[in-house]
Amino acid sequence: MRAPGFWWREDPTPAARLLAPLGAVYGALAARRMARDGAAPPCPVVCIGNFTLGGAGKTPTALAVAGLLGALGRRPVFLSRGYGGRLAGPVRVDPVHHGAAEVGDEPLLLARAAPAIVARDRVAGARACRAAGADVIVMDDGLQNPSLAKTFVIAVVDGAVGLGNGRVFPAGPLRAPAAVQWPRVHAALVIGEGAPGARVLAEARARGLPALRGRLVPDPAVAASLRGRPVLAFAGIGRPDKFFASLREVGASLRETRSFPDHHAFTAAEAEALAAEAAAKDLLLVTTEKDRVRLPSALPVATLPVGLALEAPEALDALLRGL
Repeated sequence: MRAPGFWWREDPTPAARLLAPLGAVYGALAARRMARDGAAPPCPVVCIGNFTLGGAGKTPTALAVAGLLGALGRRPVFLSRGYGGRLAGPVRVDPVHHGAAEVGDEPLLLARAAPAIVARDRVAGARACRAAGADVIVMDDGLQNPSLAKTFVIAVVDGAVGLGNGRVFPAGPLRAPAAVQWPRVHAALVIGEGAPGARVLAEARARGLPALRGRLVPDPAVAASLRGRPVLAFAGIGRPDKFFASLREVGASLRETRSFPDHHAFTAAEAEALAAEAAAKDLLLVTTEKDRVRLPSALPVATLPVGLALEAPEALDALLRGL
């Protein structure tokens, strides 16, 4: 789905107030579900979650956490629900043989860095991770899923929008009331600048939690190749504007932009239309790595890879050593 603009306005709009009763019901159900006790995992579980619907930078964070764990001599294996994929799992992701329609887009990116298991049943998925050699599981998303007990939970927040209007879906972007989610978080990581993110960090500190900062950094070589290039950019992520802003920051000349809902399943006709428009206007077609895996392999499209740069990596390293 495409997030409505009123979610990110701090002052409640008429639409948010109108939907507040539905949000109260949804929030009560989510809170009741989150209160359940989870099954004990076969090894420590680091959950990379977020308070809200949509993208916040969980996948780059999961990759960074796995990298830090590997440097500590651990054997991380990713666990993902495989949103958008048809396979229920547990199944180990093979980027050569699996596509996004089978396992989802994010697991394909994760599997490039370490073994990745897709499973809608998180408990069965954790067992599959252990069988794949894990001595620590990095769970991409799942803060609100109570089925598996988590050892350490990092809540990732987009600094530009924070918790939005602070209301629960559909009145706002929260997956459950913030007061219910905070007690299940062990550290907050805000990615990018912005007053909304700063308020989240202040809340974390007030609760005695580690407050971490980071930013998404484009691949330097790719960024250099895009500098000055006229492009047609498109994205089907939580906030496409964030991707477009990254392109402008590296010096690309955005002539056209196209936004799609998060995890959008591109049809062949849509892909062909984008390529035809870019060719007709003599523009370079550019998208995100996550969108690229949902597109035909033959489509002539460039990507702008990004990675997480932590402001104080030693702080997160110390927390992971505690596992």
